[in-house]
Amino acid sequence: MRGANRVVVVLVGLAVTADIGCVALGLRAAEYHPKIDPARFRTTVDNPYYPLVPGTSYKYVEKARGETSENEIIVTRETKTILGVQCVAVHDVVLKGGAVAEETYHWVAQDEQGAVWSFGEATQEISAGGAVSTDGSWEAGVGGAQPGILMPADPTPGEPYRQEYSLGVAEDMAQIVARGESVTVPAGTFEDCVRTREWSLLEPGTERKWYAKGIGVVRSESTAGEVSTLVSISRE
Repeated sequence: MRGANRVVVVLVGLAVTADIGCVALGLRAAEYHPKIDPARFRTTVDNPYYPLVPGTSYKYVEKARGETSENEIIVTRETKTILGVQCVAVHDVVLKGGAVAEETYHWVAQDEQGAVWSFGEATQEISAGGAVSTDGSWEAGVGGAQPGILMPADPTPGEPYRQEYSLGVAEDMAQIVARGESVTVPAGTFEDCVRTREWSLLEPGTERKWYAKGIGVVRSESTAGEVSTLVSISRE
């Protein structure tokens, strides 16, 4: 482990220590309280497998149960300070039949070791009839919510880790499964990808995701049959 900033986490009931770049392992909700020192975070998110360059736009095609939707993710130049940490705002829009079905702002930051953290999200899901739901929205430090790691500083196969935590609202988990994989999607062929297994403790099923170096997510597949592939990337 690198760095001197350490927290105590719990894995299967056993206390272990981890630096701020690998808070991996607090699987028991009551024991999950990562220590966040704003001085240990930077404004630049440049983890090789989860880079967030302002002005970058990613377009995906999602296919699920015979339906096709479009997903655009834009790394904005907006920021929000949460728990004293300046976070990048990432705008995520899902279109179905040309209409907005879901819109989310994610707040993301990177620690000095290179781990990328989620500090919350504000989401709106819009039904075909126009009803809006904000279920799933959360912010670290509010109502007991805690930040989690989206991508470790050095992603290697190992134990599961929390990606976000708000009891009964957002309880996403992930695990690095493999490195060095090759993936072909409409945007191209990508070598040396990291493959993860990701899931929510609030819902059934899991997802496999492939993260390409210098890009981020290029493909995902869920056990429910949903497949998302990267179509294009543009940068201002």
